[in-house]
Amino acid sequence: MRKIFALVPFLLAACSTAPADPPIHGVTPGHKCQTEGTDQFIGKSESNSTGEAIKHVSHAAVLRWAPPGMMLTMDYREDRVTVHLGPDKKITEIKCG
Repeated sequence: MRKIFALVPFLLAACSTAPADPPIHGVTPGHKCQTEGTDQFIGKSESNSTGEAIKHVSHAAVLRWAPPGMMLTMDYREDRVTVHLGPDKKITEIKCG
Protein backbone atom coordinates (compact mmCIF):
# COMPACT_ATOMS: atom_id res chain seq x y z
CA MET A 1 0.00 0.00 0.00
CA ARG A 2 2.83 2.41 0.82
CA LYS A 3 4.40 1.72 -2.56
CA ILE A 4 1.26 2.97 -4.29
CA PHE A 5 1.29 6.22 -2.31
CA ALA A 6 4.96 6.67 -3.13
CA LEU A 7 4.09 6.53 -6.84
CA VAL A 8 1.25 9.07 -6.69
CA PRO A 9 3.45 12.19 -7.12
CA PHE A 10 5.17 10.66 -10.13
CA LEU A 11 1.87 9.65 -11.71
CA LEU A 12 0.41 13.12 -11.20
CA ALA A 13 3.51 14.75 -12.64
CA ALA A 14 3.26 12.56 -15.71
CA CYS A 15 -0.33 13.72 -16.27
CA SER A 16 0.42 17.41 -16.05
CA THR A 17 1.37 19.44 -19.06
CA ALA A 18 3.24 22.68 -19.25
CA PRO A 19 0.76 25.53 -19.55
CA ALA A 20 0.56 27.11 -22.98
CA ASP A 21 1.38 30.77 -23.32
CA PRO A 22 -1.71 32.74 -22.36
CA PRO A 23 -3.45 34.50 -25.25
CA ILE A 24 -2.59 38.16 -25.49
CA HIS A 25 -5.67 40.37 -25.62
CA GLY A 26 -6.07 41.90 -29.04
CA VAL A 27 -3.73 39.57 -30.90
CA THR A 28 -4.97 36.85 -33.19
CA PRO A 29 -2.08 35.01 -34.81
CA GLY A 30 -1.82 35.91 -38.48
CA HIS A 31 -4.09 38.97 -38.17
CA LYS A 32 -2.84 42.53 -37.87
CA CYS A 33 -5.12 45.26 -39.15
CA GLN A 34 -3.87 47.51 -41.96
CA THR A 35 -5.99 50.26 -43.51
CA GLU A 36 -4.19 50.29 -46.85
CA GLY A 37 -6.71 49.54 -49.58
CA THR A 38 -9.79 50.13 -47.45
CA ASP A 39 -10.57 53.54 -48.99
CA GLN A 40 -12.55 51.71 -51.67
CA PHE A 41 -15.30 51.06 -49.10
CA ILE A 42 -15.84 54.70 -48.08
CA GLY A 43 -19.37 55.72 -49.08
CA LYS A 44 -20.68 52.16 -49.34
CA SER A 45 -23.63 50.98 -47.28
CA GLU A 46 -23.28 48.76 -44.22
CA SER A 47 -23.80 45.08 -45.04
CA ASN A 48 -22.46 41.69 -44.05
CA SER A 49 -20.73 41.23 -47.39
CA THR A 50 -19.08 44.65 -47.17
CA GLY A 51 -17.95 43.87 -43.62
CA GLU A 52 -16.40 40.57 -44.68
CA ALA A 53 -14.64 42.29 -47.60
CA ILE A 54 -13.25 44.96 -45.24
CA LYS A 55 -11.96 42.26 -42.87
CA HIS A 56 -10.30 40.48 -45.78
CA VAL A 57 -8.63 43.59 -47.23
CA SER A 58 -7.53 44.90 -43.81
CA HIS A 59 -6.26 41.48 -42.57
CA ALA A 60 -8.30 41.96 -39.38
CA ALA A 61 -9.79 39.12 -37.37
CA VAL A 62 -12.49 41.26 -35.74
CA LEU A 63 -14.87 43.78 -37.35
CA ARG A 64 -16.57 46.48 -35.28
CA TRP A 65 -19.33 48.68 -36.71
CA ALA A 66 -19.48 52.18 -35.18
CA PRO A 67 -22.79 53.92 -35.90
CA PRO A 68 -23.02 57.64 -35.07
CA GLY A 69 -23.30 58.35 -31.35
CA MET A 70 -22.23 54.83 -30.38
CA MET A 71 -19.85 54.66 -27.45
CA LEU A 72 -16.82 52.49 -28.14
CA THR A 73 -14.29 50.94 -25.82
CA MET A 74 -10.89 52.61 -25.81
CA ASP A 75 -8.90 49.37 -25.71
CA TYR A 76 -6.59 48.91 -28.66
CA ARG A 77 -6.67 45.63 -30.54
CA GLU A 78 -4.25 45.24 -33.40
CA ASP A 79 -6.45 42.51 -34.89
CA ARG A 80 -9.61 44.66 -35.07
CA VAL A 81 -10.93 47.01 -37.75
CA THR A 82 -13.48 49.66 -36.78
CA VAL A 83 -15.86 50.90 -39.46
CA HIS A 84 -17.47 54.27 -38.71
CA LEU A 85 -20.90 54.92 -40.20
CA GLY A 86 -22.76 58.11 -40.97
CA PRO A 87 -26.44 58.73 -40.16
CA ASP A 88 -27.35 57.23 -43.55
CA LYS A 89 -25.54 53.97 -42.61
CA LYS A 90 -22.84 54.64 -45.18
CA ILE A 91 -19.17 54.11 -44.29
CA THR A 92 -17.38 57.35 -43.44
CA GLU A 93 -14.10 56.12 -41.95
CA ILE A 94 -12.16 52.88 -41.41
CA LYS A 95 -9.58 52.60 -38.61
CA CYS A 96 -7.56 49.86 -37.00
CA GLY A 97 -7.80 49.23 -33.29
